Amino acid sequence: MKMTFRWYGEGNDSISLQQIKQIPGVEGIVWALHDVPAGEEWPLDKIEEVKKQAEQFGLNIDVVESVNVHEDIKLGLPSRDQYIENYKRTIEKLAAAGVKVICYNFMPVFDWTRTELFKEMEDGSTALFFEKAKVEDMDPFELVDKISSNSAFTMPGWEPERLSKLKELFEAYKQVTEEDLFNHLEYFLKEIIPVAEENNIKMGIHPDDPPFSIFGLPRIITNKQNIKRVLSLVDSPSNGVTLCSGSLGANPDNDVAEMVREFSDRIPFAHIRNVKVYENGDFIETSHRSKDGTVDILEIMTAYHEKGFTGYARPDHGRHIWGEECRPGYGLYDRGLGIMYLWGIWDSLERAGRKA
Repeated sequence: MKMTFRWYGEGNDSISLQQIKQIPGVEGIVWALHDVPAGEEWPLDKIEEVKKQAEQFGLNIDVVESVNVHEDIKLGLPSRDQYIENYKRTIEKLAAAGVKVICYNFMPVFDWTRTELFKEMEDGSTALFFEKAKVEDMDPFELVDKISSNSAFTMPGWEPERLSKLKELFEAYKQVTEEDLFNHLEYFLKEIIPVAEENNIKMGIHPDDPPFSIFGLPRIITNKQNIKRVLSLVDSPSNGVTLCSGSLGANPDNDVAEMVREFSDRIPFAHIRNVKVYENGDFIETSHRSKDGTVDILEIMTAYHEKGFTGYARPDHGRHIWGEECRPGYGLYDRGLGIMYLWGIWDSLERAGRKA
């Protein structure tokens, strides 16, 4: 297992590369060019700039999250072909810079949804929170205003160029079913996976967050059956999944450890985090510790160890603790604690394996 840490870039993150380097066992950053709009080809000079910044601290740039997929591709519009060509050129440039994995998603309109960014917990820390009934009753435009006005940082998946076309996008998706979305994803994969293969890149689709429909939008990366279907659309080692325990774990019916065991050879990248799911469907993000949430992180790590996982992993969203002012879900302290919890489990499994 190769440990990484998500970093949003100089001037766009409260955390420095020097701080990341000091977290035990972290080998690389998970990054993106957040100022490049979805659909545009990434400039090579900007890619090389991030690589240079990371290498100054002995960190690699092996994992990119995300090269966003333009909405025209998801909608299956004729204009998608040009955006797919741009995507192919970006894959080639990233491979030339040494990138090994590209994480992406196929979620319509919103990459992720929460109703509160800083919900206070019993211990005084705060965390990302999803209130199911509020989403069911809330106008999506009201949610956009709330999210956008409560963070000093840019929010991936909530980019201004995307939100400025919100009404048009909702109107367009009224005609798109889940089956349509699968078909559009298949078209996209059949175009880009051969390019990924040629460049030794593994693509990892991220599950929908949350893993069920919101605001009437279709969602397809939600459970084991659908992930299996996506992997079969193009049967290639380059067509993989970014298995996110928190996104999938927001539905208690999803057995993430079972998915690890079934899809282990197609998981180039793992997001490992915990959530506490309530009976009414609400959920809040907790510490990584198994006991603190609904997701059995210990069993998930055991499954990765059993399968000999050698891919990339990162602690996913963390709480905001010790007065830290940071991007929602992406502070230094709780994710650093999460890494040490994950390493503690991994090291114990390694020791047990040697004694067996």
